[in-house]
Amino acid sequence: MNQKKKNYIKHSYIFKALAVLAIITLISHLFREHLDIINIGLIHIIPVVIVAIHGNMKATIFITALSVIFFNFLYIPPLYSFSVHNELYLWSFIIFAVVGWIITVQAKNLHTQTKQNELRESLLHIISHDLRTPLSTIHGTINLILANDNMDKKDRKNLLEDINYASLRMKRLITNLLDSARLHSDDIDLEYEWCDFEDILGVVLKDFSQKQNDELLAIEIDDLSLFWGDNILLTQLITNLLDNAFKYSKSDTKIELKIVHFTSLVKIEIFNQSEHIDKDKLKNIFDKFYRLEDTNDISGSGIGLAICKSIVKLHGGEIKAVARDNGISIEVELPITKKATLL
Repeated sequence: MNQKKKNYIKHSYIFKALAVLAIITLISHLFREHLDIINIGLIHIIPVVIVAIHGNMKATIFITALSVIFFNFLYIPPLYSFSVHNELYLWSFIIFAVVGWIITVQAKNLHTQTKQNELRESLLHIISHDLRTPLSTIHGTINLILANDNMDKKDRKNLLEDINYASLRMKRLITNLLDSARLHSDDIDLEYEWCDFEDILGVVLKDFSQKQNDELLAIEIDDLSLFWGDNILLTQLITNLLDNAFKYSKSDTKIELKIVHFTSLVKIEIFNQSEHIDKDKLKNIFDKFYRLEDTNDISGSGIGLAICKSIVKLHGGEIKAVARDNGISIEVELPITKKATLL
């Protein structure tokens, strides 16, 4: 779905309001002899209400002004003119504007409250389920070690690796929760510095188990120059992309990570083998708290890829999911806005 179609769907209520305004204006004009000016005025508030309930103040002002112009031009003497000398014109504009403002404010408050309730429920689910799962693993494994004094070194090492992996999962989840709050702040500022993707990847791999790094991950990095961006956020970007790939890949299959340098951008591509995913579902995977169907047995909060999208957007880039015959590829393009000067 292209951007124009997305924008149309998002603002379709404005076009509906314009259509309603045109229809009621036509009807009012045809039956003007049977309607008094008050009734006609009330009818012309309908488009204002249609837009106002969506909480968009700019759209409400636009429709309010348009409705008042139609109302004034067709029904307030002198007819078919835009004279503003008649006080009825001024009062009609004030009434339309006040009605639109009140409904818009209430709609925005209701929308905010609904979002907060959804966020609260989602966070409670994360805390009660997704944090409890690795915590239970840590607790159970430690008890198993303590209860077996004669356990051989190999078994003990495997259990300690399980504890380490569970603690890393908790760390990533908590980091995501904190980053999610930060990235949705209106006054966020990127901390730009020269970033080396090889160094970033070295830091990222410490957040995953040795088995994942050695046996399940294939890395291909181009000869990269330094990139001008937020080092911490770019580290979190690759961490979340890898975490998502590991969680949803088929058992014992390779994760392919490629970082390629082009003239005007850096491309990051992560591919994992998985069951077939419909293209219609892929468009939603970057939405906050969205999870694919039939993944209830996989621990996750559904905010990792949403954070990736925010990080990429803040850097002026693009991110997309592409379905392949045997899996899914997440592709990120980060524009190069500044080039390092070698001394």
